[in-house]
Amino acid sequence: MKIAVYTGTFNPLHIGHLSIIRYMTMSGLSDMVYLIVSPQSPFKEFMKAETGAERYRAALKALARHPDLKAKADDIELHMPSPQYTIRTLDALRSREPENDFTLVIGGDNLPDIDKWKDWKRILTEYGVAVYPRKGHDMSAAKARLENECPGSRILLMTGAPVVDISSTEIREGLAAGHDMSGYLM
Repeated sequence: MKIAVYTGTFNPLHIGHLSIIRYMTMSGLSDMVYLIVSPQSPFKEFMKAETGAERYRAALKALARHPDLKAKADDIELHMPSPQYTIRTLDALRSREPENDFTLVIGGDNLPDIDKWKDWKRILTEYGVAVYPRKGHDMSAAKARLENECPGSRILLMTGAPVVDISSTEIREGLAAGHDMSGYLM
């Protein structure tokens, strides 16, 4: 089975995440999407790792509101030692489910900097990445550079995927300001 591995802090899950999940499965890029709730991103030190279990429970509830989705929340990173490097997560998934083919889902804003990630060449060659568009980010230039630096890279640009211009940060800020953000939540 083709599994799209979509990692993140998902604080909170929103309609942009929903759009990506639907695109991955409806386009045939994956049979199933695993939402991997990260306790803390190595690049987001402000996030409290102890909220991971709470965000995982929120992901379960969000997915339950969309029973048509071919997606499941996975807490594998919540049981792994820190830091939760993506390559460790992918390797653990492959070890747990050797019959599946895993591909990492990332945003176009992450692609130019993936070469700063631990074992990034292994991620690109052994697993591959499916990259969804983000406003203001040139995915084609980043792809060309990375393929030159790492021959054999598997980088799929999801150029047909819808761009939903909302972020979890904007939702948290709106909620803190007392705005109704329910229309953006998954």
